[in-house]
Amino acid sequence: MSTAIHIGLGANLGDAAATVRDAACRLAREPVLDGVRCSRLYRTPAWGLTEQPDFVNAVVAAQTTLEAPAVLELLLRLERAFGRRRADDGRDRWGPRTLDLDLLLYGDARIELPQLTVPHPHLHVRAFALVPLLELDPDAVIPGVGRAADALARVDGDGVEALG
Repeated sequence: MSTAIHIGLGANLGDAAATVRDAACRLAREPVLDGVRCSRLYRTPAWGLTEQPDFVNAVVAAQTTLEAPAVLELLLRLERAFGRRRADDGRDRWGPRTLDLDLLLYGDARIELPQLTVPHPHLHVRAFALVPLLELDPDAVIPGVGRAADALARVDGDGVEALG
């Protein structure tokens, strides 16, 4: 059985736009992902730790037969291929990065595992994820929260701008 998934992509080191585009292309070539679609790229102010370069963000939608933890492993493997090194102590949590891939939604599932929480726990307050998500799926629903469009209406979307 296939499940609809949404993946957040972000980068702010090096040529961030090229990195996000390349990562989306790599996801499209993954044999375990079908019907891959990518939003436009958006330049967004840094979130959390604000003293760093702006980010380039996008969302990819796809279908997969993988279970959510296996999707996470795929995303972590791809991050490493793009040079991402995660600190074991979490000190780099909101810092600059070559590539960040987050499993935002896994169908309508709510998942609480030590290594994975779905929907992404901050999705409903992050315009940089909600804007591209809604571009791909205007009727998106965040399990346990409600309509993504309603969540976006409650957050500050200033500074999220589509790249040409």
